Amino acid sequence: MRIAMMGSGGVGGYFGARMASGGSDVTFIARGEHLTAIQSHGLRVDSRDMGNITIYPANATKIPAEVGIVDCVIVAVKLWDTEETGRAILPMLGSETAVLSLQNGVEGDAVLAGIVGDQRIISGVAFIASSIGEPGVIKHIGTMQRVVIGESNGASSPRIKALHEALTKGSVVSEISSDVERTIWEKFVFLIGLSATTTLMRKTLGPIRQHAESRQLLLEVMQETVAVGRARGVRLSEDFAEDRLEFADQLPPDMTSSMHHDLESGKPLELAWLSGAVVRFGKESNILTPANKMVFDALEQYAPGIR
Repeated sequence: MRIAMMGSGGVGGYFGARMASGGSDVTFIARGEHLTAIQSHGLRVDSRDMGNITIYPANATKIPAEVGIVDCVIVAVKLWDTEETGRAILPMLGSETAVLSLQNGVEGDAVLAGIVGDQRIISGVAFIASSIGEPGVIKHIGTMQRVVIGESNGASSPRIKALHEALTKGSVVSEISSDVERTIWEKFVFLIGLSATTTLMRKTLGPIRQHAESRQLLLEVMQETVAVGRARGVRLSEDFAEDRLEFADQLPPDMTSSMHHDLESGKPLELAWLSGAVVRFGKESNILTPANKMVFDALEQYAPGIR
C-alpha cells in the first residue's frame, strides 16, 4: 500500500514508521530540522515498552506534489493547518485515493471533506502518547498505540480492510468500527481532560490526578464534553467522564498532552478546537461549560504561540 503521511510528528511519525516497518510504501511529509534529520539519518521511533525501530533510508519531502498519486493520505498535522493541508494534498489524489485524518478534535473530517470531497474520507482516530523527542526521533511513552478506522456510514469496504491490514502488519493495534464517530468522541472526551489540565497547570498527568482540586477539574472538563457530545447525538454514556477518570489512573504518570508540549515549545495551541470547541458546542446546545470556558480564557493569550 502506498501511503503519504502528511505530518510526521508524534502521531504521523510513529504510525508511519510502524507501517513502513510492516512493508508499506510510506512517504513522510515534514519540514525544518525534522525533515533534514529524516532525510539524512532516517526516522527513529524510541518506545521503551513497544520496541525501537529505525526506518532508513526513509522517503521524506516537504513538497506533497513531489510524491505522486498514493492509495491513502493520512493527515496528522495540527488543527490550524487543516485547510492549507487539504489543498496541499490535492496533487497526491487519484480517482481511488482515500484520506484519513488522525488529528485531534472532532472537526477535521468536515474541513477536509469540503476540499477533497466526502467520498474520499475515511474516519478514524489514534490513541497514543508520543512526540518529537529530537529531530528525526519520535518518543513514545507507554504501551498505548491504537488506531480505529471506519466508513462514516458504518459499512465495510475494501479500502478500510486494506488500511487495517497495513496497520496490523506494522504491529499497530488496529480496529475497524461500525460507529467510528462515537470512538472519535470517546477520545475527544479524554483529550479535553488531558490537554486542558496538563497545559493549564504545566504538569504531567501523575501530579494532576493525585491533587484533589486538579483531579476535580480533570473530571469537570470531561463531564462538560460528554454533555455536549450527547446533545449532538453522539452515543456516549452519561457516566463516561467518570470512566475516563478511572482510565487516567492507569496511565503512566509522566504522560502529557501535545498541547502542553506546544505551550512549552512556544508553538501555537490547538485550544480553539479543543476546550474552545466544547464552549462553542455548548452555546449551540444551550449547555453551560464553565470549566472549559475557564481553561480557554486562561490559555487564549498563549494560543498564537511565540513566533
